[in-house]
Amino acid sequence: MKKSEFSFIGDIATLFGALPHHGFEPIGDDCTVVAMGDDSLVITTDMLVEDVHFLRAASTAEEVGMKSLHVNLSDVAAMGAKPVATLLSIALPEGAQGEWAEAFMRGYHAVSEREGVALVGGDTTASRDRITINVVAIGRAPQSNIKRRSAAHVGDIIAVTGKLGASSKGLVDIMFGDLNTLAAQHHRVAQARTAEGLWLGTQCEVHAMMDISDGIASDIKHIMNQSNVGAEIDTTLIPTDYDLRYAIGGGEDYELLVTVQEDSFDAIAEALYRATGTTLTAIGRITDGNELRWLDGGKPTEIDIEGFKHF
Repeated sequence: MKKSEFSFIGDIATLFGALPHHGFEPIGDDCTVVAMGDDSLVITTDMLVEDVHFLRAASTAEEVGMKSLHVNLSDVAAMGAKPVATLLSIALPEGAQGEWAEAFMRGYHAVSEREGVALVGGDTTASRDRITINVVAIGRAPQSNIKRRSAAHVGDIIAVTGKLGASSKGLVDIMFGDLNTLAAQHHRVAQARTAEGLWLGTQCEVHAMMDISDGIASDIKHIMNQSNVGAEIDTTLIPTDYDLRYAIGGGEDYELLVTVQEDSFDAIAEALYRATGTTLTAIGRITDGNELRWLDGGKPTEIDIEGFKHF
């Protein structure tokens, strides 16, 4: 019987749960964490596969290189950490082993240089017909700054950085051949909220945090499950320039989903905007229980939109 991605990950966590972790935190957050004195290292890995995460005909090699790094730096940002290093492994078919690979590395280098991140290792190999890219990203932060999905408190404000839905709408545009829309450009080159994540990590009133990679309909459930809480989200408050289905169920926004102590939210949102120029918008609240409730202008409503499914 076919399993969902999250069911499969749950099985993996159970299978390996009894093995010694040697100081590394177990599966459950955007990154694993290992204490290093007063600081912590956070480590994550993400894979991009041609025709699943990008279309070679619709994206330049530089764009794929940039996106490959940004999606991993987003996980580091979601922990409240500063990215410091990456490892890159890439499998290339014959047609991508020359100019395409060189252009890919120029894009990867441009983001590395801008973010101050070192490339410290990796692997290269051939593939039969599709490009496969895997990045390991490493970040560092004081232990007190690390944000986890398990830290949400009942009564917290649920909020998101920026606007949602552009990447999902952009993928639709690309599939219909509209490669030059703003949404299509957003989809081709994801932008990690590294400065925002690092700043939010310093704020003790910010409790839980993760990045939005599969749509809030899926991602809020990770915080709910890890924190043993419920949530209510008002669809009229979700910041988006597109149809609501893109904002709720669309993947690859790479904005930050946070829970913030209620009486501190306004001050946190104003200070984040002053520090980074990025908005933080309240869209709901953490509740008792384990139910996700959708509201429309404060009134209960039914939403049949699900987040992105990898399987």
